Amino acid sequence: MLQPVLEEIFPQVYKFRNDKQELLVTMNLTPGKTVYGEPTFLVDDVEYRSWNPTRSKLGAVILKGLKHLPIIPACKVLYLGVASGTTVSHVSDIIGMEGHVWGLDFAPRSLRDLIDKVSRFRKNISPILGDARRPESYAMMLPKVDVVFADVAQPDQAEIVVKNSRFFLKKGGWVMLSIKSRSIDVREKPKDIYQSQVEILEAGGLKVHELIQLDPFEKDHAMAVAEFI
Repeated sequence: MLQPVLEEIFPQVYKFRNDKQELLVTMNLTPGKTVYGEPTFLVDDVEYRSWNPTRSKLGAVILKGLKHLPIIPACKVLYLGVASGTTVSHVSDIIGMEGHVWGLDFAPRSLRDLIDKVSRFRKNISPILGDARRPESYAMMLPKVDVVFADVAQPDQAEIVVKNSRFFLKKGGWVMLSIKSRSIDVREKPKDIYQSQVEILEAGGLKVHELIQLDPFEKDHAMAVAEFI
């Protein structure tokens, strides 16, 4: 039987291999407790959580060949569209207790689930109920951050990211925008929509370094990775 092998592909992000499978994993910040029923594995008495790329755009883009992951240990992250906490739990694993993530969502039900199932046990996550179109309404709740991660199903998603970046992102900080083409225009080709969103980001002072389509994990989605210059 093949002994489990861990390969670190980004800080605190690993590929796990054994004789049955190869998986994306993060080191569990709360050993013994999972978030969404994900399998866990012990390697040298350390627990790792499987990261399902079909339920996480961030997991998907890593497996699609992302070159630079700006979410690193000890960094501060604003997460727009945090929902019930699947992806943000892995962000929590990566940044550790020296980092912090502020997770914003406009849906009270999603935020209740995030509090009950995730942030109650992970003290490096702060939930915020709010509208990402109005960053001034929650500006007093968080400091400048290193990364803005956005997963918002809105027609003006790139504009939302630009506005939040101007409020909260440090110069030289990074944006990761999950572009949902069908939330913008169902009539246009996804590739044309991705390009139009890139143009909005760059007009707003962001330099896009990577644009990666997320098929087959997420149909008609792409991830833009941009630096705030």
